[in-house]
Amino acid sequence: MKETALTKVHEELGAKMAPFAGYSMPIQYKGLKHEHEVVRTSVGVFDVSHMGEFFVRGPQAEALVQKISSNDASKLTVGKAQYSCMPNEDGGIVDDLIIYKTKEDEFLLVVNASNIEKDWNWIQSHNDVNAELEDASDKWSLLAIQGPKAAKAMQSLTQTDLENIKFYTFEIGDFAGCPNVIISATGYTGSGGFEIYIPNESAEKVWDAVLEAGEDFGIEPIGLGARDTLRLEMGYCLYGNDIDDTTSPLEAGLGWITKFTKDFVNSTELKKQKEEGIRKKLVAFELVDKGIPRKDYPIYNENNEEVGRVTSGTMSPSLNKAIGLGYVPVEMKEEGTELFVGVRKKMLKAKVVKLPFYKG
Repeated sequence: MKETALTKVHEELGAKMAPFAGYSMPIQYKGLKHEHEVVRTSVGVFDVSHMGEFFVRGPQAEALVQKISSNDASKLTVGKAQYSCMPNEDGGIVDDLIIYKTKEDEFLLVVNASNIEKDWNWIQSHNDVNAELEDASDKWSLLAIQGPKAAKAMQSLTQTDLENIKFYTFEIGDFAGCPNVIISATGYTGSGGFEIYIPNESAEKVWDAVLEAGEDFGIEPIGLGARDTLRLEMGYCLYGNDIDDTTSPLEAGLGWITKFTKDFVNSTELKKQKEEGIRKKLVAFELVDKGIPRKDYPIYNENNEEVGRVTSGTMSPSLNKAIGLGYVPVEMKEEGTELFVGVRKKMLKAKVVKLPFYKG
């Protein structure tokens, strides 16, 4: 089991630890519902150092990024970030990722922990333009400081004006006495905040400084359990659940990051799929009957025919409703469509709703 630079710190704090993507990670500290509420109302800090970081450098850096990713990285200027995905040759998704333009000839790709080796091999296999690649995943720690009070709570740690970093942009500056930190206005919670990229050797010092600076704002360490409920309330896809090697970005509602203004891996087939229409679609639903939907529970239509599967589901702490995502035939995608979820041999009524579940 791999550890992050902060694993021992989490253990000392009494976190409930569990294996996640090959790492020993904190799942919760004081309880999922409490931690979820902390992020929605004030500020929390997550250790997400298990994520992967790849640098792509050199005169051909953009050419390689454009080839492997579905979004249009040519639109990025230094200091901007972009959500994207890497399509495979079969119409599915290798991974979803965030692309940062750190210099004119350098990009940082942030990928999912469970896919680091797969993604690295995939990118290398398509590097016929001789871009310089570096896998820096084992050198970097990543803290997600999330919540509506994040900017005010962290301002004492940096000269960078946190309030003025716009969503999906970043600055590189000092943070908690650590130089050249990427301070990014990104996150996976829907409650605002920052993601802070720091070298492993500075991780514990920065973690302590973050908790101290945020003390007056009610900051608490938050586990990956609440990260999952927070992202699901926003309808953000989780790789391995809502998207994978078999789901197309168009089926997953990621047409907005699939730009046919350029060529990329499998772009011809995906464009054809867009023109001809998709057969299934990832939809959001909430249960009308009492129960909780979970991954892989069957979805039925009104004729009791199994038509799909739940990909993510939970009891929403913010809404106190059972919510979920799942793939259904495209004709069932409209808001208000009635469907049924098989929960412990019962057929529970649900309805399709618009995202996000949580409106803030």
